[in-house]
Order: sequence, then C-alpha cells, then structure tokens
Amino acid sequence: MRKFVLIGFILSSFYLSSQENLNYQEPPKEILELAEAPLAPSIRMDSHGENMVFLYRSKFKSIETLSETEMRLGGLRINPKTNISSRQSYFNNIKVRLGRKGKESYVSGLPDSPRLANFSWSSNQKMMAFTNTTLNGVELWVLDIESKSAKKITEDNLNANTGNPFYWFNDNNSLLIKTLSKNRKELIDTKTAVPTGPTISESEGGLKAQNRTYQDLLKNKTDEHNFEQLVLSELQKVDLEGNLSPWLKSDMYNDVSFSPDGNYVLVTTIEKPFSYLVPYSRFPSKTKIYNKNADLVTTFLEVPLIEDLPQGFMAVRKGKRDVAWRGDKPATLFWAEALDEGDPEKEVPFRDEILQLDSPFNGKPKTLLHTINRFYNIEWGNQTTAIAYDYWWNTRNLKTYVFNPSNTDKKPEIISDRNYQEVYSDPGRFVTKRNAFGRYTLDIIEDNAYLIGDGYSDKGKFPFVDALNLKTKETSRLYQSALTDKLEDISMALNMQKGEILVRIESKNEYPNYYIKNIKKRIAPLPLTQFENPFKGIEDVHKEIIKYKREDGLELSGTLYLPTNYESGKKYPLIMWAYPEEFKDKSSAGQNTKNSNEFTYPWYGSPIYWVTKGYVVLDDASFPIVGEGDEEPNDTFIKQLVANAKAGIDALDNLGYIDRERVAVGGHSYGAFMTANLLSHSNLFAAGVARSGAYNRTLTPFGFQNEERNYWEAPEVYYNMSPFMHADTMKTPLLLIHGEADNNSGTYPLQSERYFNALKGLGAPVRLVMLPKESHGYAAKESILHMLWEQDQWFEKYLKPSEDLESDSE
Repeated sequence: MRKFVLIGFILSSFYLSSQENLNYQEPPKEILELAEAPLAPSIRMDSHGENMVFLYRSKFKSIETLSETEMRLGGLRINPKTNISSRQSYFNNIKVRLGRKGKESYVSGLPDSPRLANFSWSSNQKMMAFTNTTLNGVELWVLDIESKSAKKITEDNLNANTGNPFYWFNDNNSLLIKTLSKNRKELIDTKTAVPTGPTISESEGGLKAQNRTYQDLLKNKTDEHNFEQLVLSELQKVDLEGNLSPWLKSDMYNDVSFSPDGNYVLVTTIEKPFSYLVPYSRFPSKTKIYNKNADLVTTFLEVPLIEDLPQGFMAVRKGKRDVAWRGDKPATLFWAEALDEGDPEKEVPFRDEILQLDSPFNGKPKTLLHTINRFYNIEWGNQTTAIAYDYWWNTRNLKTYVFNPSNTDKKPEIISDRNYQEVYSDPGRFVTKRNAFGRYTLDIIEDNAYLIGDGYSDKGKFPFVDALNLKTKETSRLYQSALTDKLEDISMALNMQKGEILVRIESKNEYPNYYIKNIKKRIAPLPLTQFENPFKGIEDVHKEIIKYKREDGLELSGTLYLPTNYESGKKYPLIMWAYPEEFKDKSSAGQNTKNSNEFTYPWYGSPIYWVTKGYVVLDDASFPIVGEGDEEPNDTFIKQLVANAKAGIDALDNLGYIDRERVAVGGHSYGAFMTANLLSHSNLFAAGVARSGAYNRTLTPFGFQNEERNYWEAPEVYYNMSPFMHADTMKTPLLLIHGEADNNSGTYPLQSERYFNALKGLGAPVRLVMLPKESHGYAAKESILHMLWEQDQWFEKYLKPSEDLESDSE
C-alpha cells in the first residue's frame, strides 16, 4: 500500500508542475512491444503480376534526422544541403522476385546506409530508377530487375526540391534529370541577415483574396532569394552509363511530362512575382512544349499569380487548367476551361469545357465535351471511347460520362449520377491496362469495359468485378467475394482476358497478403506474399463492429475492442477515438464502411495499444455532421457532436462493458478540435486527448475543414465552434499535444499554445506537450514513444480508480 501511495504522490506532483524539463520517455512494455514491431515491405509489381520489388524501411525516423537543417519556403520544406524534402521518407533495402513462384533475393550493389526514394519503372518495366540521398545530396540509381543489381548513374547533384527529379525517356536507356544549377547563388542565413527595409504587403481593394491560412509561406526578400536559388535547376539527359548531355538551361523547373510517344515534353517553370499569401503552386507559371531534342515547339500556357480566386471550394482560375496528355494517342494534349469564369456562384448550364489539341500544336483546339459540374478526370480508352468525370462538392454529386472523342456531334451519355458519399451505390472504378505507350487506358474487350468495386453494403464489404457493355450500358457481375471470416480487397486486374486479378486478403489477426485469383477458373488463389503478424500481443483481442442509433434515429457504428484480459461482467474504462465527417444527407451518413475482419494494425496514432492495459476501445466511432438541403452541417455542429458521443457511450454502457464515469475521448487534427468541443459542451467524459488541433476559428477566418463561409458571413458559427471561446466552461482534464513544426493549414502550434494559456488561466486541468521538430503527423521514434507515454500517463491518472492502481502495484 505504501508503494501505491508513493507512486500516486509522484504522479500528482508530476502533473501539478507548471513547467518541466523532461527527457523523452518510453511507454510501458505492453505498448512498447507493439509500437516497435517491424514493418512488412512495400511492394511494386509490374503490370503483368510477374516480377515484384520489395521495399524495406524503418518504422520511425530519428530525432537527429528531423533536426537536420530545414528551410520552409513557399509551402516547401527543404534540406538545403541535400536538396530534397526535409520530411522525405526513405527505404533502406530492396529485394526482387522474378516470376510468381520465384524466390526473393536482396539487390546487390546498393550503397552503404542507403536512403532510397522516388522509385519509377522504365517503360518496358525491365528497370526501375530511384534516388539515394547522401550526406551532401541526391544521386540517381537504376535497378536491373533481371540481374537483381543496382548501380549509381549520377553524382549527388540532383535537385529534388520540387517533386520528382528524373523522368524516363521512351528508349528505356536514358533519363531526363534535374541537376543543381551552376548559376545558383549563395543562400542567405535568415537568422543573421541584416534587413534593408520593412516588408510591405498592399491591397488596392476590389478583388477579394480569401485564402486559407497556409503555412511555410515566403515572408520577405531574403526568403524570395533563397526560394529561387533552391528551386533553380538544369535539365540534362543521362544514359545508363552515366553520360551526361545538356538539355535545357537553368530555370525554376517544376513539372515535366513526356508525351506517350516520347517525342514531346511538356515543361512547366515557376515564374515571378512570388507571393507572401499563397504557396508556390499558385505562383505564376509558364508551360512550354519541346521536342525530344530540346527544341522549343511553342509556349502553350502562361498562368498569372493566383491570389484572388472566387469564394468556394469549387472555384477555379480562368483559362486552361489540368493540362495533360491523352494516354491513348501519341501526342495530344487535353485540358479544361471554366465556362463560369471559375465562380461557383454563377448559374450556368455547363461549368467546364474540355478541349484537345494534336501535335504539332499549332491548330485550333477541338471541343470534346461540356461538363455540368466541375471537371474531374478522364479515363481514355481508344479513338471512340472515353470516360469523363465531373463533381460538385456542395451537393456531393459525381457524374460519369461515356463519350466518343472522335465524334463530338454525339452527345456524351451520363452513365452514373450519384452522391459520392453513398458508398453502397458506388459502381466501382474502371479497369485499365498498359498500352503500347506504357500508359494506362481502359481495358475494352468486345465492347465491354470492366469495373472493380469495394462492394460495401449493410451486410459488410464484398468486392466485385462487373462488366459494362458500352453499347447497351448494361452491367453483369463477373465476380463477387463471398468471404465472411476474412476481408478481401481487389487491388487491380492483371489480365481480364484470362480473368486474373490481384487481391489482398486479411483477417483481424492475419497480416494482409497478396494473391492472384482467377475469376474464370475454380482454382486455388496463388499466394504471392507470406507476411507474418508482428503484433502477437493483440492477435486474439476481441474485435467487432457495433451499430447503434443517435437520438434522431441516424445509424452509427464503431470498431469495438475489449481488453486482452477481459472478464465477463466486469466494467472497464473506455477510450473513444474519432474524427468528424460532414454529409449532406442522413442516408449517406448512416452507411458503414468498417469491417471487423480488417487486420488490427496499431499504427502510431491509434488508441488500440490500450487494450493491453485494461481499457475498452471504441475506435473510428461514427461522428457524422449532417446538413440537409440549405442547412450547412456546421450550423448544428455542437449539437450533433454531443449526440454522436452520447450514442456511443450509451451503446457500450447498455452492453455492460464500460463504466460510463470513466470515459476518455481523443482525436488528431479535426479530431482534436472535436475533442475540445466535447469537453466544453458536455459532461460525458472524464478526460480528453487532443493532438495537433485548431481551437480558435477566428484565426482561420476564410474557411476551415469543410466550411466554405468566411468569418464575416457566419460569425456565430465560428464563435460557437471555437473551444477557445468557451474555455471558461471547460473543466475536464485535457492533454494537448502538438508538433512544434506543424505545417498543416490552420493548425498552427500557436493554436495549442494559446488554448493552453486560456485553460490554465481559467483554472482547468490541462497539460501541453510540444514535440520538437515534428510536423502535423509525427515521425521520430523518440517523439512517438514519448507521445504514447504521455497518453498512457493521462489515461492511468484520470480513468483508473485508486483500487485499480493499487492492484496494479501489488
């Protein structure tokens, strides 16, 4: 008993302290073993399902890695020494398997302590290029699949600061690479630079520039200088023997795209003036077309600085946008242009016009179709068949058109017109296959196109393959999973002529593995992988999907886990974890996409760890926020939030699993915002955990999450939804965790710091943990283990009664 009293005193003293210098901590053994379990490799498979590349990586980065030099400019986070994203994730080993029944072998020739990224197949899929980041820069490497060997092609002088630093030529023997510019000037140290004057921004009025609260923006002339130097690069051609030849001179290159036949290259550069209001993706740009010998064909597109879009999520800029190559033709560009001047408030019969232009790009563009909603994408098939999509966020409407790109006199036919949040009616995604150009286009066999669907229903998830007759528009089901004790996902079709598909099969305690299944023949699936379950400590945990109803009759659901030491009849503390989602109708909001056969994977942000510590967990609890008709979901956000939480607690209380006086709620980002609001506006919880959230919506005045209205249009919504404004009513213990380097729009670290100060000043029990160097998602092992320790301490302090702690100590 004395031992318990001492532990209790230490914990109480620990949490009463207002400021601490605490080293990184580790969670208890039960949690630590799960957190440190190794990862299975990622897989890259060729389009025939024959050869496979296995990519291995560490589960965590180190705090030392995150502490490397970082510059935050124009929405980018760059390591100026290595010239690649400072937040880049790396692989550290490779295996190759030849043939479906071959044996995996480690790749020879890799560098010591590799940091590998940017993997890309050659056109013939016999090779795979990738980068290796050294202490000083980025190298280009190529893996020969047949020999299972890799070799270095260039020195560490690639510029990977704006996307992919290399692109394959169609000859499979050379690549176009971005290298560091010889014209690069020295970077200016922002900490020691002497200002030459104030930073001034000005608006002359008239045009509205209602931009979200972006982070990592340029702030002054020094930032402008550094951004330009880091983005400057030269385009060079390199063959597989490492022989270099100049291609284009130094410029701020962004996107590069080869035509399907490889004879033309679309090259986009970043232009001036830069902006202090928006990230570099909205800086001026210029798109030119070159032939494969680097001769300029034409300047195809010039885009001005985009600071003043109309209001609304469906707003777009005027002029050509979404410029891309048709995958089914040698060298034909297509793009969209707004017919409403990009303003969603304007009433027009058609929102967008889709046009195309054939090489040599000097003729008049041809109109392909008009879309009722905003253009989304096109799946190209052949000369007579293509599938187009448009969507409208405000109504959640998605339309699918089939049209003849060679006969524009024939009106496109709408073959699907649905609410994209209605998952039960989702017809699936079209099957594509690699064509002679190495591009993925519709797989059409005897007038049939094919669809792979998730197969969600009120009875579970049963993926399917359908055939769609393009003439009659009738569908027939070719295959549907019948598994009820496992979960099957159809990853891709390998050969529809033969009936071969790639599937992933898993269960709650069987790690996901890949198989080739033949839907035309009744033969056993061919296993491609045999990954083991690394989480033995929870492989037998009780897991089920529970369904329950909100007070207004809306059906909700959540994934229920019982403690590993569960005893029937005993009531346990509950951890509820969730993330709110907005809907425009109750029917969609009530549909369930959870599955109890999904593998139980305790990723770093998961609450599942605590089943090993005697807690019931309700993960991914439904928190729909519905606004039907003219009503916006956020008009009744708080009321629906509390109703969702109460329904989940009532359901578990009625099942006899929990002590409803010992319930904690938690979430990340918008889930953290949810958590703070629940603690402010209800008495349902004993504690809360809020990670990387935003709590004062007046600091995001031009919209947040799915809220289109600005603060001045709906001040009461911004006020009512801001936990900061109700800090005086919040007395429930709250653990705030935030990355000091959060880059997410709206969730500045300041949000947690100011909310903590308000709660502390008003006498609320609150703890703020700022994780050094961490962004919106956490990456360093030290940070993640410490986060788990903090959460464990918090739950143990506020959810475990004294007798439980005394029992644990004995």
